[in-house]
Amino acid sequence: MNRIFTTTAIAAAVFSVAGIAQARDQVRIVGSSTVYPFASYVAEEFGATTDYPTPVIESTGSGGGLRLFCNGVGEGTPDITNASRRMKTSEFERCQENGVTDITEAKIGYDGIAFAQSSSNESLNLTREQLFKALAAKVPQNDGKNGEIVDNPYKKWSDIDSSLPDREIMVYGPPTTSGTRDAFEELVMEAASEDMDAYGGEAYTDIRSDGAYVDAGENDNLIVQRLSENTEAFGIFGYSFLEANTDTLNGASIDGVAPEPEAISSGEYPVSRSLFFYLKNQHADEVPAMYEYANLFMSEQMISPMGYLQGLGLIPLPEEERQAERDAVEGKEKLELSALK
Repeated sequence: MNRIFTTTAIAAAVFSVAGIAQARDQVRIVGSSTVYPFASYVAEEFGATTDYPTPVIESTGSGGGLRLFCNGVGEGTPDITNASRRMKTSEFERCQENGVTDITEAKIGYDGIAFAQSSSNESLNLTREQLFKALAAKVPQNDGKNGEIVDNPYKKWSDIDSSLPDREIMVYGPPTTSGTRDAFEELVMEAASEDMDAYGGEAYTDIRSDGAYVDAGENDNLIVQRLSENTEAFGIFGYSFLEANTDTLNGASIDGVAPEPEAISSGEYPVSRSLFFYLKNQHADEVPAMYEYANLFMSEQMISPMGYLQGLGLIPLPEEERQAERDAVEGKEKLELSALK
């Protein structure tokens, strides 16, 4: 009986070790909901064309992903995090404090933030100032002529400008952990408020919390679904989700520029941003699949103008920049704090 117990214990231990080894063959990825469709496609292709299992990807938002990524090194922490904005200096410093000291940054392409509605409505041209007035927690009273800032009184779009629809302001958008939310606050809220005299050139990014803006979570597909159910509402999400749903949605022009690939890649569309993923190089020995996955992601097969991801809505980088980013990943180039400032 003792021999049976001993043999069973050894078998269990061997099975446990094998399970851990097998688990480390599987790349763990977290991060941006905007990058998620692109990363998922690469992961499926990777699982189908290599001897490694398909990577596990969680859509946690850019901020949530970077927080998990920077928690430390080793079992229980992710190998890669996706981001729809660049890593912040504060996040880099937190990584360093927690022992995540060797990181490679990879820019995969461009994306625009769409402000979209049901295609049953006529297309709109909105200014960033109008978007700010619709969504800011506090706005200048009487357009700031008396210098006072008050709680947002606007209930309908037509309250902001009589030329806008006589529809209730209802916007489904990402949570505070989202890179899309960060980028929207920077490219729309900051840009608009800094041009308003009432704020004295300072940025104001607080989003209203009275029900006009609804935190719809990290799954952009759920926002798309809600727009089909509430045809008077708007949604904020990455351009790729607009591209995938052109039969049911239309995106508003911002400051006279429509959300189209050429305008996004050139920067003419005012709400465009770069997309990234970050590699934890200290996991390379334990997770050999990590770099093979990363190299596939950065290949021309995926991120070029003729690549698979372009068909999903990724706006490709120029050829020279693609090659430079590919070289950085292949060379495991270490990210330095000075590059983020």
